[in-house]
Amino acid sequence: MTGSQGLPNGVAGSGGRAIREVPVAERPRERLALRGAGGLSTSELIGLVWVSGTRGRSSVDLAADVLARHDGLTGLARATELELAATGGVGEVRAAQLVAAFELGRRLLADWPSGRWTIRGPHDLADRLILQMGRLEREELRVVVLDTKNHVLRVATVYQGNVSASLVRVGELFRDAVRLNAAGVILVHNHPSGDPTPSPDDLHLTAEALAAGRLLDIQLLDHLVIGHDAYASLRDRGVAFDRPGIATLAAD
Repeated sequence: MTGSQGLPNGVAGSGGRAIREVPVAERPRERLALRGAGGLSTSELIGLVWVSGTRGRSSVDLAADVLARHDGLTGLARATELELAATGGVGEVRAAQLVAAFELGRRLLADWPSGRWTIRGPHDLADRLILQMGRLEREELRVVVLDTKNHVLRVATVYQGNVSASLVRVGELFRDAVRLNAAGVILVHNHPSGDPTPSPDDLHLTAEALAAGRLLDIQLLDHLVIGHDAYASLRDRGVAFDRPGIATLAAD
């Protein structure tokens, strides 16, 4: 009986040895049981997903090599299935396994808390959304819909591609809020460049959303810009969300 890639199921240890020939302390599954997932290296975790290695190489050794070729876990997560399959030693089966594992991780991040989730400050959103949006290759604009106690009612992705004030229909930003009779919304979008510094276009979109929110009696509470490992809150940057006027950044 063979495992993935047509290799014997027992070939999972280092140096191509059968798993029974590898010391117990070095076996990935035993190490997982003893140390927990948090105690394993990234290459060991990927090795467990792949189960088996190639001739003369363990799944962990193969994972370490692939991580190096793709500049770490972030680069590996951004690679397409075709790119992964073309990487030496990976092939179609392992590529599919890895793509599925990364997609499960993304869906977990997108699975908002089932109970009441209250937004007390921009960090409550940013801590989660940096993980979801910080490394996206294209822009996304999301609207977080809140009730009168700042409980999250819904998070909706309303635009993908080019989040420009000239292209975004302001009415779309408040569609779910109107349907849910919400009290407020927070806009969140990412900069694929990784720099969360608000642009003039971001300010223009904020100003238009502020004006529309006042007409609808739905408060725009903030606009977050997500970068690779950081974020910017336009409210914290000095934009006046509580009075009419053009959105401008306060002088440093």
